[in-house]
Amino acid sequence: MGEFWPVADVLAHLAGGWRVERTVRDLASGSDGHFEGVTVFGPLAGGGLLHEESGAFTWQGVTRDATRTLRFLPGSATGTADVRFADGRPFHELDLTTGRYVADHPCSADLYRGEFTVTDADHWRTVWRVGGPAKDLVLTTCYARVR
Repeated sequence: MGEFWPVADVLAHLAGGWRVERTVRDLASGSDGHFEGVTVFGPLAGGGLLHEESGAFTWQGVTRDATRTLRFLPGSATGTADVRFADGRPFHELDLTTGRYVADHPCSADLYRGEFTVTDADHWRTVWRVGGPAKDLVLTTCYARVR
């Protein structure tokens, strides 16, 4: 098989627990950060998945607890997802039928461009490049399924 692992149904594939490691690089300042934790994709009332991430984020030598919640709803096409922030605002679409997807999310004057890649049944990765007047970041997150 090729470099990417196709996923017929993103919601079915993501359901369950994942170990998470994220690096954050601020290209403007040269600062680096690191997040380690878990993400659980659990059932969401009415369909879809609730993405709940928790762990520890270290930035400039200071470690703090960190959490994030997203909603992964059924997308407009079979097997895809409509990703939303916890408050329901749109974030991006997600289609992993080829094992790779690129999504854009404008945030004020900055642009978030995410590349999602699936390498096998138990590993996937996101690389978000954030550019604009307020930010110049690269966030790389590796997920490994918890069995």
